[in-house]
Amino acid sequence: MQLSKAILTSVKKDLAVSVPAEAQLELPEKVLQFGTGVLLRGLPDYFIDKANKQNIFNGRVVVVKSTNTGGADAFDTQDGLYTICVRGIEEGREVNEYIVNSAISRVLAARGQWEQILDVARSPELEVVISNTTEMGIVMSSDLVTDAPPASFPGKLLAVLYERFKTFNGAAERGLVIIPTELIIDNGRQLKEIIIRLAEQNGLESEFISWIHNANHFCSSLVDRIVPGKLAGNDLEQTREWLGYRDDLMIMSEVFRLWAIEAADPKVQQVLSFARVDSGVVIAPDIERFRELKLRLLNGTHTLSCGLAYLAGFETVKEAMANPAFEAFVARLSKDELATAVVSSQITYEEACKFADSVLERFKNPFLDHKWLSISFAYTSKMLTRDIPLIEDFYKEERKGPTAIALGFAAYLLFMKSRKEGDQYVGTANGKAYTLNDDKAGILSQKWAEHPETDKLVDAVLADTTLWNEDLTLVPGFAEAVKQQLRFLTGSGAQAALQNITKE
Repeated sequence: MQLSKAILTSVKKDLAVSVPAEAQLELPEKVLQFGTGVLLRGLPDYFIDKANKQNIFNGRVVVVKSTNTGGADAFDTQDGLYTICVRGIEEGREVNEYIVNSAISRVLAARGQWEQILDVARSPELEVVISNTTEMGIVMSSDLVTDAPPASFPGKLLAVLYERFKTFNGAAERGLVIIPTELIIDNGRQLKEIIIRLAEQNGLESEFISWIHNANHFCSSLVDRIVPGKLAGNDLEQTREWLGYRDDLMIMSEVFRLWAIEAADPKVQQVLSFARVDSGVVIAPDIERFRELKLRLLNGTHTLSCGLAYLAGFETVKEAMANPAFEAFVARLSKDELATAVVSSQITYEEACKFADSVLERFKNPFLDHKWLSISFAYTSKMLTRDIPLIEDFYKEERKGPTAIALGFAAYLLFMKSRKEGDQYVGTANGKAYTLNDDKAGILSQKWAEHPETDKLVDAVLADTTLWNEDLTLVPGFAEAVKQQLRFLTGSGAQAALQNITKE
């Protein structure tokens, strides 16, 4: 049988599947969401559904999709219901949860159902707008507010806001809380600036522009949750058999969840009442510390680990974390070294270590197949933005003996050793060739060709200001530490280097 409202009473509740009550299927539409992607369904819609089941937020989501598929799709067939399989490790225990999510009331296509979307804009029950339209979605355009529909997401949002302004005669209490989740720093501020410019470009009245400023809350936000999407192959078939129904919208997500929303106005706290049901939703006047923790301790650890992991023969993150020496390396790298460097007036060492612990659990998730080669994409630029600032802070104090940071950087250098084959740069590890997806691969390949002796290679790369915007040989002790680790890597191999560093 197919998941729908009609079969909810037949779902095996004894299997600990969370199923919505009938009343939750009739809640008012409080949220307009631009985007049908798995990240939105696995994070904001997850929180909203959780709150609804506790009778707190009591509102559902109207989803806007940019294309019109024509005819009924899975959302229509399944009455907006879908299953989230939450899998991973949390506080040392394995989590395997199944949730029938009823947050979505309906899905409307911008092309073909634009008037229905404007009807939502006219609704007094609407309170929140959420978006995830990729980084290219928040861009300036030449859209007209009268287009049906405007082409860009900001154009559509402007039309929604203008319709609401006209419907309620500019009433301040009818403003909305608008939360973009696109991966852009200050995404709320940037979206608001574009909306204002578009309104001026359309020649809309100054009263409307004042209403945008004064009645609406554009909140920058940061999202962090791995939502791979559909289950694959045998896993999908086994899960369907276990659940007892077919779900064409079923998705999987990791346990970790974070939605940090930047807002100081108490009204935002009041409107976003779903934040009360899960510590993964954080509403704060400044969310920079959450961005810093994610960038340095999650992304930065990934970057300083991926070359070493691949050279050691590990294809995926979970495979590497099953190796005790590699797990010990990641723990030392994230907690003993990067966490000390990320401490600031906003972040304590204890808070950094707590986040690093969550990173270790995420890395160990047995349900995710995150490939190291995928993580190595744009390796050099990631190293520059995520890790170089921490490396400088870490080495400000005189460091003696080998460090995990130095080993991670040395492994990056060895991983980037390559030869040119056609338009590609190809490296070799453990008898297997791999292609470098890095716009600086040519520079690193040339450095290796010019400096086959490892110590000279390290100096040449670290001193290249075109790579790092500064001369890293001036960072006290760093060059010597990298040289030591690169000599060990080339002489004894990555597995031996792992064993060596974790003995220290």
